[in-house]
Order: sequence, then structure tokens, then C-alpha cells
Amino acid sequence: MALSTYNNDVPEIQYTHRTAEAIAIGCSAGGLDALCVVLQALPPECASAVIIVAHTAPDGNHLLPALLARRCRFPVSVAYEREPVLSGHVYVAPPNYHLLIEADRSFALSVDERVCFVRPSIDVLFYSAADAYREKLAGIVLTGANSDGALGLEAVKKAGGYTLVQDPRGAYADTMPKAAIATGAADKVLPLDALATELGLLCSVPPKTR
Repeated sequence: MALSTYNNDVPEIQYTHRTAEAIAIGCSAGGLDALCVVLQALPPECASAVIIVAHTAPDGNHLLPALLARRCRFPVSVAYEREPVLSGHVYVAPPNYHLLIEADRSFALSVDERVCFVRPSIDVLFYSAADAYREKLAGIVLTGANSDGALGLEAVKKAGGYTLVQDPRGAYADTMPKAAIATGAADKVLPLDALATELGLLCSVPPKTR
């Protein structure tokens, strides 16, 4: 686990110098508060699409875009079938559907069996996003109460993507980040505020293209 602060009592955080075309984020218990923190860090010029799978009550994701839009300067909406994935936009998986990204970087929805007892599943998003974006993807696992996202984060790492996990010591529910860390696939494990800063850098337009 490279450049992690997880086992460091007095961490010196080294922030990234790379840009991601897509950021895939997974969370469950305590996720709304965590998402509000990280989305506030998005820069005015955002080079990335942000795609979120959050475990909520079956009708809860209908409310999530409106709640997140209050804390975010960019459009926030539920992803729909065949919609192209665009930078500068935040997408939320619809309730009761797995959210996937196709090779042409459009969304697909699936009612396949639950994964890790949930639908939508973070793993399903991460696997498909890793195939579509390879090294241009960043995967982020936040607070949560099951192991969904751990294997998907490993897939992101194997595809050459960049992987971040919220430090479980500060998470509302530590099961999900601990499961992700246990795979050995996390590039960094960061407190939430530092993770938000890292997200902002990942989404920033490189200076030479401005």
C-alpha cells in the first residue's frame, strides 16, 4: 500500500500530480456526510466525471442528487441508460439498479442479482469503470458497513487506475474501508479532509491545457 498514512502516527501527506478522467466513489453508512465533504473540493474547472454508488434505502437515491447538489458547484443527477459520461458532472446510481460503464463510456443499468447483498453494487461499477477507463480512472472507497467495493478497488488498481480509501479510524462505519485496505490495493488511505483535497487535484485541469 504505497504512500498511505494509515499506519503513520504523524503522517506527511504527499498529494498526487495526476489527473483522472473519471472518479468512481462508493459508500454506504455515513456516506452522505462524507460525500458532501469530498464534493465540496471539486475545482471550478473540473476535468473529471464523478460517478457515485451509495447504499441507501430503496427510494433514498431519488433524494441524493438534490442533497448533494446543495454542496456541489456542478450538475448532479441520476445516471440513466445510454447516457454519455461527461466531465464536470456528478452522477448517482439509481436505486435498485447496478450501474455500469460501457466501452464507449456511456452508462448501462442492470437488474442482475445483488452483489454483496446490495443493488446497486460498488464492485459492479468499479469493475466496469476499470475496463472503460483503465489508468485514467480513480476509485474511492468511503465509509460503509459491508465489504462492497473491496474487490472492485482491486480491479481498478490492476487496470492501472488510482485508488483511495478513507481512513477507517475517522469513518462513520469502518467495515468498508477496512475491507478495501485488506486487499492491498489502496494507493493511499487518508483522513476525509485530505482525501477531499486529493480528489480536487485529481479533477483539476492540467495547467498546460487551460
